[in-house]
This record gives sequence, C-alpha cells and structure tokens, in this order.
Amino acid sequence: MKIILAQPRGFCAGVDRAIDIVEEALKIYGPPVYVKHEIVHNKRVVEDLKEKGAIFVEEIKKVPNGAVTVFSAHGVSRKVEEDSKERKLPILDATCPLVLKVHNQGKKYAKKGYEIILIGHEGHPEVEGTQGRIPGGVHLVSTREDVINLKVKNKKKVAYVTQTTLGVDDTKDVIKELKKKFPNIIGPGVEDICYATTNRQVAVRKLAKYVDLLLVVGSKNSSNSNRLEEIGREMKIPSYLIDGPSDINKNWLKNVKTVGITAGASAPETVVMEVVEELKKVEKSDVQVMDGIEEKVEFKLPAGIRYKKDKSELIA
Repeated sequence: MKIILAQPRGFCAGVDRAIDIVEEALKIYGPPVYVKHEIVHNKRVVEDLKEKGAIFVEEIKKVPNGAVTVFSAHGVSRKVEEDSKERKLPILDATCPLVLKVHNQGKKYAKKGYEIILIGHEGHPEVEGTQGRIPGGVHLVSTREDVINLKVKNKKKVAYVTQTTLGVDDTKDVIKELKKKFPNIIGPGVEDICYATTNRQVAVRKLAKYVDLLLVVGSKNSSNSNRLEEIGREMKIPSYLIDGPSDINKNWLKNVKTVGITAGASAPETVVMEVVEELKKVEKSDVQVMDGIEEKVEFKLPAGIRYKKDKSELIA
C-alpha cells in the first residue's frame, strides 16, 4: 500500500501562536490558566493543555477573580472583552491576526455607513466573535439561497466580510450571488479566507487525484477540517474525518492501494504520524510527501508572553 501525505497539512501560524500562548502562560504565571472556549478546535490539543493545567470555559463569568485568561484563536465579541476588563481579569489575546483583520474590515465598513453581510456558519465561535465586534450588527449568510432571501435597508450601501475557515469554492458562489443581487456591494473577495485554509484545500484537491481513500485528521467541530473531507467527497473519493488512529475502520482499506492523508489547520503532526503507523500495522506501506507549498508565516506572541510582564499588567 502507498501512503501520500498532503503538503501543506496540519498546524498553521495562528494555531501555533495560540497554543504557544497557553503553554507559555502556564510556565510564566503557573496553573491554572483559563481559556475562553477551546483554544483551537482539536480534541488532542485541548486534552494535552488540560493535563498541563489549562481550564476551558464557555462563559467568562466562570473565570475566578484574578485568574489569567486567554481568548481563543477564534476571537471574542466586544462584550466578552468589556466584561473581562470590568472584572480586571489578566487577559492574553490569542485571536488569530487574520481573524482580527476581518474584525477591522467590518468595523471600517460599518463606520462608513455600510450595512454589513458576514459569510459564515451560524454558531461558529469565530462568527459569534465577528458579529459581536461590528457596530450595528451584521446579516449572516451561508449559502446562495440565504443571499436570495436577504433583505437590507439600502441596496446601494452594502459590504461583506467572510469567516476565515470557509470552503473557497462555496464562498466564491456566495460572493457571486451577492454581487448579482447588490451590484454596488464592496468586500475583499475570497482574500479573507486565511492562507492556510486555502492552501490545504488546494493541496487536498491535488491529493485526491492520486488516491483511493482520503483520511482527514481533525476534530468534528473544526470548520476547516470538515471542508477538507467535503472536498474529497465532492471528488468522488471515499473520505473520512478522524480524530486519530483509533477512528480508522479497517473495512475502509479493502481493495485500497493508495491512501491520502491530510490534516486540518488545528491538527498536530504527531497525530498524523500516529495514523501513518496504524496504517502500516494493517499493511506494509511506502510513505511519500506530495509536493506543495512550504508555509513560512509566523505571528508574534503578545507582550505579556514576550516580555514576561506581571499578570496585573496584561490588560492595557
């Protein structure tokens, strides 16, 4: 059997940064460190950080007074930030810089009087954070049908932004429908979809041409990982989203000569290698890495980590 690994795959710069923030905070300030929502959407990452002393909460009111608190990579609403400041919680913000870019674009459009449309999935924490950052609220759309049914106050004064982890092709279709309905609409094209999401989707389309089976390493609540599995299915390849080697069903491997493996932007490379080793137990396999983009993006850590400030100084 042949195993082909997608390139690129796994951790992106935003995920690396977010995990580093929690791990460094635990070293500098000591456990426990509280995290608003899962730092990234990956079961293994969350469990590893729990073992080191991180405590994950969905509501900021569950954080004890004075406890160092990290905002997840998905970002938070303005209200969550204000509530944290009001309680004087020492905050480290792990929001991905590319998500912050979307927040800033939306606020810029809103300041100029535009009605804002957000392309994204309802209930996703990144979407909830973006909705809570743009003054005046937003219209949320996920599909072309949502756009067709959308009503705005002024068709000539509309702008859009997008969730960073969407499927590129689906988003292009929604943007096309928006431009058809609102000829004067302004927005960033698909540029808001982060480089890592785009690169992994391009890589999996290439990979799917050469394999009989596609395994996507990532958790069920990871938006970008789900998109990778969907692309494989769209290309008529049996495709499965797995958290790790224990999720592999050996029946999937019957009559399979080539297995493709990719990983969502929040999935660790160690888990990818565990999946490879599990496949080797089933059948002797050759492993190769597909040619692809080598990502070299890095994001700086916040000042409270870089300079090891006293936790009382974490909130500006």
